[in-house]
Amino acid sequence: MANVVGQLGESEVNHPAQAASVDWQTELRRAVRDPAELCRLLELPESLAVEAVRAGDEFPLLVPRTYLSRIQSGNPLDPLLLQVLPQAVETETRPGFSDDPLGEAAILQPPGLLAKYAGRSLMVTTGACGVHCRFCFRRHFPYSPSFASLASWEPVISRVEADQSVREMILSGGEPLSLSDGLLAQLARRLAAVPHLARLRVHTRLPIVIPQRVTDELLAWLRATRLTPVVVVHVNHPREIDDAVADALGRLVDAGVPVLSQSVLLRRVNDEADTLAALFERLVDLRVMPYYLHQLDAVAGAAHFEVPEATGRAILQALRDRLPGYAVPRYVRETPGERSKQWVEVDGGGVS
Repeated sequence: MANVVGQLGESEVNHPAQAASVDWQTELRRAVRDPAELCRLLELPESLAVEAVRAGDEFPLLVPRTYLSRIQSGNPLDPLLLQVLPQAVETETRPGFSDDPLGEAAILQPPGLLAKYAGRSLMVTTGACGVHCRFCFRRHFPYSPSFASLASWEPVISRVEADQSVREMILSGGEPLSLSDGLLAQLARRLAAVPHLARLRVHTRLPIVIPQRVTDELLAWLRATRLTPVVVVHVNHPREIDDAVADALGRLVDAGVPVLSQSVLLRRVNDEADTLAALFERLVDLRVMPYYLHQLDAVAGAAHFEVPEATGRAILQALRDRLPGYAVPRYVRETPGERSKQWVEVDGGGVS
């Protein structure tokens, strides 16, 4: 099937080679939010749009055109499309799946701070995002509409200042890089004033879905303070990495910023060793180190993405047999109340 870029005008979807000519804020504003428009652009049946409208009442469609350009037209089972298109199955109630699978609401003190990891604190910087992944474990999260300003973050920072065990601040969301570089630079400077903080980690999907987000300004504030920056990008399939994404990741690495990746094991998307091997080798070739492969968090609306852990263990063993150790991420699950990710056992002989 032809890629959608070959069938759409340049005014509708940007070719990766031209990505640098359009700024990331413009791409974010131009993101597709209407299922009917998505189906028209991808030559998909209108019935999928009707289903998506019904399924997306609570968690609506949002997909940038830069990401849309990598989806095969006419293919309702495209692994990139499955990650973003609302489906009727999302409305089904499944045992064991809940709105808050990690129990974060009970530990959100003050608003915006999740102190659930030893030595690290996580700041929910914003509820805004650059793409609505249908498996998002925070798709039901109670984001504060007034958050995302230096003044609103001050209670979070004050709490971290009072806890000298915290050595690392993780910026999460939502999507932290949906905020302006000016605001993020202010936040980085404020965090650098906390004496016991040593590292600033940014969890983001935006360089994957809108690679133009890696700007000179972004690179500048990441390196402007004494804090060691680390960027963790969320990527699930090798076709998510086109030339523009490769260039964006290279800019981060060339600027001296360590870049890691995390992925979610997803049914019909990447639940095969061949697919994941291609992804992790591509990342290593781009100097991005595979970090985590997550077992799906049991969030309501995403049960159709679940892969049995036994299948995941078999995939991990296959990856170990064919890839160098540094190219194989840790296979993990997150358990409410635990102070770190839990490694999923492989080989039946302890953690991997």
